Amino acid sequence: MQVSERFLALLTSQLAQFADREDLKSVVVYLALPGPDGRLSLMPVGQWPRDGRALPAVASDRTLQMPAEGRRWLPLRHDRALLGALQVESRSLSWPMPLVERLEAVAHCLTEALRIDLERQHLLQRQQRQDEQLRLLIHQLRNPLAALRTFAQLLRRRLEQDSSSRPLVDGLLAEERQLNRYVEAISALAPPEALTGSSGTTPLLLPPVLAGPEGQPLEEVLEPLLQRAAATAALQKRPWQGPSSLPSWRGDSGAVAEILANLLENAFRYSPAGAAVGLLVGRSDGRLSLTVWDAGPAIPEPERQAIFGRGVRGTAGQQLAGTGLGLALGRDLARQIGGDLELLIPPSRIDPALPPQGNGFRLSLPAAAEAPPAQP
Repeated sequence: MQVSERFLALLTSQLAQFADREDLKSVVVYLALPGPDGRLSLMPVGQWPRDGRALPAVASDRTLQMPAEGRRWLPLRHDRALLGALQVESRSLSWPMPLVERLEAVAHCLTEALRIDLERQHLLQRQQRQDEQLRLLIHQLRNPLAALRTFAQLLRRRLEQDSSSRPLVDGLLAEERQLNRYVEAISALAPPEALTGSSGTTPLLLPPVLAGPEGQPLEEVLEPLLQRAAATAALQKRPWQGPSSLPSWRGDSGAVAEILANLLENAFRYSPAGAAVGLLVGRSDGRLSLTVWDAGPAIPEPERQAIFGRGVRGTAGQQLAGTGLGLALGRDLARQIGGDLELLIPPSRIDPALPPQGNGFRLSLPAAAEAPPAQP
């Protein structure tokens, strides 16, 4: 727990009012912080006079734990929660009532300020998480919208001679464009800081409703992705190589589908026109692996690890629309379900039948979950 600069400024001003008290040695403010064992520990956060002394935590200074006639502790307590303490050292054994009242007033002021400061931090953290989730959901929403556009464009090609049905397809494309405008408008609601927050402590994962259920057959979610990829390749007039058979695997197939959707979208977006794209199903160290590969230029060496960071985009994608969330989401989701996502260059490292140039993103999955018992 860290306090804000505003709280520290208030703390300094509150302690400075004791400069007229020659009978006081020191006034120290402690915060109650959980230690490694989960128990609260009092850590110093401010003192008067400000003489540059390094103050230890109460737990590491036995003299502070012993009773003393010239020492008093005033708890900073809100309801049943101990937020901290005010420790006062006096040169005199007497504690005049005006001094006691002033100390109690300072303790009350710091308690309220600390409570408000902690609540503000909690609200800011919650807002940041919501902003990140908003950006993430918008990023994922673009994939099925792009698929709708691709299927509608292919359907319009097939209906070139059917003038009565083409307006229906044109209407679908117009609605897709309108949905995209709404998506862009919602995207503007989340501040850019949500992508590159300095804390880095909030996991970049999908809501549970999009990442399950456990034990779902992978074939059920993989087949629509392959149809989408084949349609995109046909529209872009580039080679597409899908797997010869669908893998038998049960687990968090929803998360796997989200990872593969991002990898395929990146392959079609960032590889040059005419470059082949494919999905290879294989085994890696006894685990099922799914590799999305392209035959375009290899990602430069300095970028090969950096592109897995939130909001980081390679040089090949700087001029194209994107957020830099896909690979970060993919690796986080893969590791959450017990697998991993790695970049292997060239794809022929994974299988000699793949192109000797390009990029291969290999998703390794954990052991398959057992199939649920058959229902009567």
